[in-house]
Amino acid sequence: MSISPKRIREIEVIRDADIDYSDIPEADESFWRRAELQMPQPKKGIYVRLDADVIDWLKSRGKGYQTRMNAMLRALMESDRSSR
Repeated sequence: MSISPKRIREIEVIRDADIDYSDIPEADESFWRRAELQMPQPKKGIYVRLDADVIDWLKSRGKGYQTRMNAMLRALMESDRSSR
């Protein structure tokens, strides 16, 4: 999902004091004791042939079309796994 430049400008002018953090749990000492650094798995480059209209649609949704395509395929893969 991409954020429009207009929305970014709206967010940038919000003062820290005006942000409601009440629904976010505090990251206390116990959180940091349990925290683990997990690096993302490296992606593997492939060559794939897609219909032109599919590529156009993906690109029309904004920057990051390959990341979006990966997320869509991952959601399909996980859905398939959970239905078995």
